[in-house]
Amino acid sequence: IAGALARRIVWYVKEGDVVEQGKEFGFIKFGSRVDIFLPVGTKVNVELNQVVKGGITVLGQLS
Repeated sequence: IAGALARRIVWYVKEGDVVEQGKEFGFIKFGSRVDIFLPVGTKVNVELNQVVKGGITVLGQLS
């Protein structure tokens, strides 16, 4: 989890820009943690401590 004040989140978009699902719009520096909350019943496709990459690794499948 990174705070904007820590200057660890860098984004390329500006307020009002249109973004598309799956497209890169920024990144978190220094390998900060990202928490993902999935709905109950989601089939999880990854294991604990598995290294994943945003926009590439499929984390789960919604029922």
